[in-house]
Amino acid sequence: MNWKELRETKWFAIASSSYFLVSLAFIVWMLFFDTNSFRNHKALQKEIDKLEQQKEFLETEISKDKATLKKLSDPKELEKFARENYYMKKEGEELFLIEYEDSTKTKVED
Repeated sequence: MNWKELRETKWFAIASSSYFLVSLAFIVWMLFFDTNSFRNHKALQKEIDKLEQQKEFLETEISKDKATLKKLSDPKELEKFARENYYMKKEGEELFLIEYEDSTKTKVED
């Protein structure tokens, strides 16, 4: 096929049209070079997904904390929590901490 025959084809006429070339340049610009490009949208979507996962995690933590606060509103549960976690005692009581052998030794296995 020579140049003259190529210029007479329908596809060449469409591809060499100024409207087509301007539209193609606009599409390429919008996809790759604009501030709202496809790459930027993809990066922002990844960040949104990450933040949504973090939101779900924090919501579960909030619900756990609310359950703990509700549980600690009872004075007996609050006393039990303080004794177990902070080793608090009543006046006149003695507190003995018992450590098991396994918890004090570090095992080195061969």
